Amino acid sequence: MADEGPDLGALADEVERLAAPAEGRVGVGIALLGSDEAVVVGEGRHPMQSVFKLPLGMAVLAAVDRGELSLDRRVAVTLADFVSDRQHSPIRDRHPDGVELSVGELLGAAAGGSDGTAADVLLDLLGGPAEVEGFLRGIGVEGVDVAVTEKDMGRDYDAQYRNGATPAGALALLRALHAGRGLSQESRTLLLRVLTETTTGPNRLRGRLPEGTPVAHKTGTSRARDGVTAATNDVGLVTLPDGRRLAVAVFVSDSPADDATRERVIADVARAAYDAWAR
Repeated sequence: MADEGPDLGALADEVERLAAPAEGRVGVGIALLGSDEAVVVGEGRHPMQSVFKLPLGMAVLAAVDRGELSLDRRVAVTLADFVSDRQHSPIRDRHPDGVELSVGELLGAAAGGSDGTAADVLLDLLGGPAEVEGFLRGIGVEGVDVAVTEKDMGRDYDAQYRNGATPAGALALLRALHAGRGLSQESRTLLLRVLTETTTGPNRLRGRLPEGTPVAHKTGTSRARDGVTAATNDVGLVTLPDGRRLAVAVFVSDSPADDATRERVIADVARAAYDAWAR
């Protein structure tokens, strides 16, 4: 008898139950890649924060594939490029007087290390956020908007809502990444390696999965204002024991819950998705 797959309605109900402790807006997209099996819970638009560095990385590598950029190109990172002290930037912290890095190093710092300074330097090399959004539309991804830089978000708390995604849009992005749409095989492989090797967000998508489960993912986090955190996110590709991949996107927005609770929601949703198909 053929495997009919999981009960998607039951999974959606379970996701809603698991999301409740966040006490905010939670958007979830889950899909078995290569199939039409998918669950979307919460159709609103959510601030991505550093999740936007995933489409940024794809756009940078597409420019490399076109010959417009080279991973070996050296770029001066000056004090004027640094994001604010409130924002995450190991480059700024390690090199307070500036540094010269390759495009490949900047890509690893942005997509793998979530470095805000690296992201803005790459955006500038591309020509700005509109170039990333144009890349997304060119590969057929709707529902993911890149409109502002890291510096913009550092200056204006509300600017982060302009870099937004719906759960369905995040699934479209992850499907494009999985398929390597707009990218050479070499570039796709490189980006997946960077996203798999990242150490960010150990308690999010990876938090409750079996040890050793491959997860290629990108987190996003905002600071809190008046006790409410605008964004606690993780989106990525989870590899099942049989080699199939799940696309999982979880956005926890405008939540008064503490860090551990918000991250637990993401981990619990990822585990529910994993269990639904791993069975």
